[in-house]
Amino acid sequence: MATFSPKHILYLTTLLLVTIVPQSKAALNANYYSQTCPQAEKIILQTVYNASIFDPKVPARLLRMFFHDCFIRGCDASLLLDSTAENQAEKDGPPNISIASFYVIDDAKAKLEAACPGVVSCADIVAIAARDVVTISGGPYWKVLKGRKDGRVSNASETVNLPAPVFNVSQLIQSFSKRGLGLKDLVALSGGHTIGFSHCSSFESRVKNFSLAHDIDPSLNAEFAQELRKKCPKPHNKNAGQFLDSTSSTFDNDYYKRLLESKGVFGSDQALAGDFRTRGIVESFAKDQRLFFKEFAASMIKLGNVGVIENGEVRLKCRVVN
Repeated sequence: MATFSPKHILYLTTLLLVTIVPQSKAALNANYYSQTCPQAEKIILQTVYNASIFDPKVPARLLRMFFHDCFIRGCDASLLLDSTAENQAEKDGPPNISIASFYVIDDAKAKLEAACPGVVSCADIVAIAARDVVTISGGPYWKVLKGRKDGRVSNASETVNLPAPVFNVSQLIQSFSKRGLGLKDLVALSGGHTIGFSHCSSFESRVKNFSLAHDIDPSLNAEFAQELRKKCPKPHNKNAGQFLDSTSSTFDNDYYKRLLESKGVFGSDQALAGDFRTRGIVESFAKDQRLFFKEFAASMIKLGNVGVIENGEVRLKCRVVN
């Protein structure tokens, strides 16, 4: 189970069919709710903290939720909308089927509606929750800019635009650049995998029948490859898989150290250590955790500003439009 330091709580309470998701022109503000809902961040933190104590998978799930939401239509909570008879929503797109813990956002929203009705957007809840799960897992704290509005459109077909675990660095760079994110953002945000978990379907091709010339991906440490093979016997449990670093409940820089040991679980992760454009950044983060934390926080703020809309709504329930 993940361990959470009380000081963090105390501190907080005081392929490509890529469409361009523009950087926001909407004005976000760290103090956006200071007058209209001053207790908003405290309510979200307590909800996220309690859920994480009950289920240690929650931090990685909520962080991934933020990434996957922002990468499609921008940070507009479109990922939270349920499918209807007329429309299949983002959450039911193939890359998002394994995203869970939506109930945590629902719980936080219900409490916020009781405290300050119609004020706090679902998009802001997701952004704040992503910061909180990083901090309570031992990672950095940053001031979340707020004032996002919730979108009304969500299409499963658009999830094809999410970066895939088989992407090479050129594909990753293109995907991130379409969202106004640079090389350092790419490597820093990939570090969110430090508290991640992958099902076999996302990495199995690297350790079985990789190519005509190689059964196993040659960029993968041979001993580690055998470990991964054992995790995914045929037929395997649908929940079988592998943590993306060796300290999966702690937000740290172990992810980068493992990439330098050729122990990246995803091909897209390992590619960062093998490409001259990104290897230097991987090495610097592996060497200096404080640097990684600083750059991760900066990149999360930058990601949180992607595609923010001004003409959306504040949903009363995050799963349905008003």
